[in-house]
Amino acid sequence: MTKAKAVLDIGSNTIRLLIADVSTAPHKRIHYQHHIARLGEGLQKTGRLSDAGKARAMLVFQEVVKVCHSFGIAAEDIRAVATAAMRDAANGATFVAEVAEKTGLNIQIIGGEMEANLALTGAQSGLPLNVSEQMLLFDIGGGSTEFSRIIDGQLVDNISVKLGVVRLTEGIILTEPPSTQNYEDLCNAANVLLDEVEDFWGDSFTLPQYLVGTAGTVTTLAAIAQHMKVYDPELINNYEMTRSKFNEVKANLLSKTNAERLQICDLEAGREDVIIAGVAIVEMMFQRWSFPALVSVDSGLLEGLLH
Repeated sequence: MTKAKAVLDIGSNTIRLLIADVSTAPHKRIHYQHHIARLGEGLQKTGRLSDAGKARAMLVFQEVVKVCHSFGIAAEDIRAVATAAMRDAANGATFVAEVAEKTGLNIQIIGGEMEANLALTGAQSGLPLNVSEQMLLFDIGGGSTEFSRIIDGQLVDNISVKLGVVRLTEGIILTEPPSTQNYEDLCNAANVLLDEVEDFWGDSFTLPQYLVGTAGTVTTLAAIAQHMKVYDPELINNYEMTRSKFNEVKANLLSKTNAERLQICDLEAGREDVIIAGVAIVEMMFQRWSFPALVSVDSGLLEGLLH
């Protein structure tokens, strides 16, 4: 008998809904949708969720409740979590209460460690064992990035840093296309936060065999690298992007304006500006840690919420 469960991931840039049949193993996807609401817009400067961002998110929440109701799932039964935007905003808790009053959604604001653990649980469900047991997993969001080190099948540690594509993009004024100096500034800003990651790891830290990325930046890069016309999660899971292929995709993206990037297959509206910050973050990982390739996985925090 089908047992439908709805989970909602509320990020700084994107809000994602997954409804799955959890009576099967692995869980069977029934419905998926996502919206780029840019909830964290302006947070870097004001420390608060903007009225415009909250309004966009509220429309999405109302749509989510309607969709879930059509599958026989009540608003109060949706497992909804919010990450960096609501976590960091001075008015995050107030907005949670407002959403509950207007839609019936009960949103849990989660910490960085829980966010990393959920992303890890979800990612492992989409990867072969040889990769999932020897990987540095990262999840680039709009307001933060989470890192988990898994060696010999054991979680060594995880850390969340305030390194996100919306946060980074809003901190640096970009020309169109981005100038060489623009891109260097993004890379330098990313490196400051990656220093924080290495400080957390300590001296003589050990890196796993594989570099694995989940969430929008990495899955978009993997889709572009494969020239996808229709996004296919199965072709994203365990796709290995070499350094040379990454450099090819990077050069293409950096040469274009925001409008021109929207003509690239599988680069959806709402990512055309922040993808450059994502590219800078990934490139700095390649440079610092000398991985030969990046493995992508479509499954992540959202799938982790099902467990």
